[in-house]
Amino acid sequence: MNELPVSLADVQEAAKRIAGAVVRTPCLKSDTLSRIVGADVWVKFENLQYTASFKERGALNTLLQLTPDKRKRGVIAMSAGNHAQGVAYHAGRLGIPATIVMPSFTPNVKVKHTRDYGARIVLHGDTLAEAGAEAHRLAAAEHLVFVHPYDDPRIIAGQGTAALEMLQDAPEIDTLVVPVGGGGLISGCAVAARGLKPDIRVIGVEAAGYAAMRQLLAGEPVTVGGDTIAEGIAVRDIGRVPLAIARALLDRVLAVDEVTIERAIALLLEIEKTVAEGAGAAGLAALLAHPQVFAGRKVGLLVSGGNIDTRLLASILLRGLVRDGRIVRLRLTISDLPGQLARVAGLIGKAGGNIVDVQHQRLFGGVAAKSTELDVTVETRDRPHVRELVAALESEGFRVRVLPDAEG
Repeated sequence: MNELPVSLADVQEAAKRIAGAVVRTPCLKSDTLSRIVGADVWVKFENLQYTASFKERGALNTLLQLTPDKRKRGVIAMSAGNHAQGVAYHAGRLGIPATIVMPSFTPNVKVKHTRDYGARIVLHGDTLAEAGAEAHRLAAAEHLVFVHPYDDPRIIAGQGTAALEMLQDAPEIDTLVVPVGGGGLISGCAVAARGLKPDIRVIGVEAAGYAAMRQLLAGEPVTVGGDTIAEGIAVRDIGRVPLAIARALLDRVLAVDEVTIERAIALLLEIEKTVAEGAGAAGLAALLAHPQVFAGRKVGLLVSGGNIDTRLLASILLRGLVRDGRIVRLRLTISDLPGQLARVAGLIGKAGGNIVDVQHQRLFGGVAAKSTELDVTVETRDRPHVRELVAALESEGFRVRVLPDAEG
C-alpha cells in the first residue's frame, strides 16, 4: 500500500480537507434490491451531491491545494459533464476562473448546468480524448492550470472519500462495486477500502463497449467505441495512476450491456425513488447481469451520479415498461362494422387493461374488404396479465397477435 501513488492517509486527509463543503451522502441498505439480486445491498447515493455526482470530491480536494498564483491564473478541465460541474461549481465558490472543454456528445443538461455555475464552456471533439487534447492546447496557450478528471493523485484521493464514508456507515460491507471510466473513482475507493479492510473485494464495472480497464488488466489490446447511455464512463484512455492502483488492488472488472443498464436505471427510480444516470446505475447493472459473483455477499453499491437528460430518462422508463410487458401492443382483426371498437374496448377494460392508443388499418396489410386491423396499445400489470387479455379477446372470437416489440 505504501508503494502506491495514493495512500489511505491521503484519502483521510482529503476527507478532512473537503469536510463541510461536499455532502456526506447517505449509505442505506435496500431490502428490495437485496431480494432481487440475492445479496445484501447497501446503496451510496452520490447522486445527491449538489452537482449530482461524486466528482465534486476530487475536484474540491485538488482546487484547495492550488497555490494562490495558480488560483489567480484559473483552471481548465476536460469532461463529459460531471467532472466539469464539480470543477465549475467549486471553482466558482472559491473565486477561481474555470474553463471546461466538453465533447460534442455531452448531454444538454450537463452543458447547461456547467455553464450555470459560471464556467466558460468549449464544445470540442467527438471523444473525451479529443476534448482533452483541446483542453491541453488551451491550457498552454492561456497559462491555465489543467485539472485532470482522473489521472491525478489529488483527484483520486478525493474520490476515495466516498468509500471511507460507506465503510463508516456500513462496516459489514465485504464487496465494493464501483463504476469505471478513467479509473479515478475506483482507484480511490480501492485505496480507502483495502486500507481499512484488506480482505474486502473491490469490483469495477464498465459499459460493454468501453471495457478499457478490463482489457488492460487482462493484457488485451484496447478496443472501444459505439453508443452508450453510460457516457460518464465511456472512456478510452485509462489513467496511468489509476491503472497502477487497479493492478494492485482490484479483484476484477465486469462489463454490462446497454439493456441491463437501462433496467438498472428504471429499478433505482422505481424502488429507491432516485434518479441515476447510466454510469451511476452501472453497479446495479453488474449485480443484475452477474448475480453469481455477488450471491450471499454484503455489497456496497455506489450510485455515482444522477445527471441524465429527461428525454432519455423518459425513453428508458417507457422501454422498460414494454420489456416487462406492462405496455403491450395487440393487433386484432375485426369486422368493419359499427360497434366493434367499443366491443374491443369493453373487453379490454373488463379484463383490467387500460387503452393508451388505438390505430385502425383498413387499406394496407392484406385484410379483407369487410375487415380491418386494429392496433391497440394497452397498459397492463405484467406478462401474465397480457395473456389474460389475449384470452379474453379470443374467447369472443377476435384474432389477436401480440406485436414482437412487446415480447422482450
